[in-house]
Amino acid sequence: MQDSPFKKFHAEAGATLAPRDGWSMPLHYGDAAAEHTQCRDSGAIFDVSHLGRLRLSGRHARKLLETALTRKVTDMAVRTCREAVVCNDAGVVIDVVSVYRYENEWLLVTNAGGRAAVLAQLEALIAAAGMSVKLVDETDKTAMLSVQGPKVAAKIGEFSREIPTLKPWTFALKNLLILKMTVSRTGYTGGDGVEVLLGANMASMAIKLLLKDKSEAAAIKPAGLDARESLRIEAGLPAYGVEFGAGMDVDPLSLGLAHAVDLDKHLDDSGVPVPRFVGQDALEKIAADGPAQRLVRLELEGTPPAVGSDVSGGRVTSATALPGGKAVALAWVDAASAPAEGAAVDVAGAQATAAAFG
Repeated sequence: MQDSPFKKFHAEAGATLAPRDGWSMPLHYGDAAAEHTQCRDSGAIFDVSHLGRLRLSGRHARKLLETALTRKVTDMAVRTCREAVVCNDAGVVIDVVSVYRYENEWLLVTNAGGRAAVLAQLEALIAAAGMSVKLVDETDKTAMLSVQGPKVAAKIGEFSREIPTLKPWTFALKNLLILKMTVSRTGYTGGDGVEVLLGANMASMAIKLLLKDKSEAAAIKPAGLDARESLRIEAGLPAYGVEFGAGMDVDPLSLGLAHAVDLDKHLDDSGVPVPRFVGQDALEKIAADGPAQRLVRLELEGTPPAVGSDVSGGRVTSATALPGGKAVALAWVDAASAPAEGAAVDVAGAQATAAAFG
């Protein structure tokens, strides 16, 4: 079991730790529901160092990414990032990733459970085409924090004027004291915030800087993966190992990730052909025929349904109670019978309402 670079902080803060994809990670610091509310109302800081971080450079790095990712990257400006998908030949999702464009290199942030499969896919593509690419797995040498909530930008503005002005899906390279960091306006809670990538040896200094205020009224407080899970379900965001991943026959169009699939990408800015990506043939057919299934978000009162519960034409994959007595769930249903927003849906005998994502 691998420890996070923030292991000492978690111990001092009283975190309850549990295994997550080979890592010992904090589930909560005493009250996951309170941490959920803290993030929605003010700000929370999550250790997400278990996510994969793969750096790519070299003559064919861009060609490799155009081949491996469903999203076009050639048109990305420096210091921007975007969501993309890695698929197999059948158009099945291997992982959903974030791709960062630096001046002379790229970074892929993967899900913890998808890291090995993405790395294997990239290595196979490099070998098959004889590409000249330097591919480095930096996960063990780096740390990553997600700082989320409506008051985060103002708080960070106390020591950086640039970061609060970042647009969504852009990033800055910062040197604060001796801290060198990549700070992106991204997150996985459905709300505003930033994600911070830095060297593992700087982890202790970074968390002390971000959590200087330890009072009860602090704008930013630590939160664990239980709150991150309930926040992403509330926002309707699919998760690796739950809605997609190893052993699941799920395509990105069914997942609601059409925005991360560029089926029309074919030319770069200079008119040079861009390679077709792995799985493009299959996804073109799915787009033409329409996905067979759809992921829907359901809201209901009281106790959340159990995972696996029957839904009209499908089953529940994720569910959580929300502060205030409501519950939300995600479910796979047949696309032909998918409920319209606002429609009543029977979930294991209880009435739910089909709701919008986000």
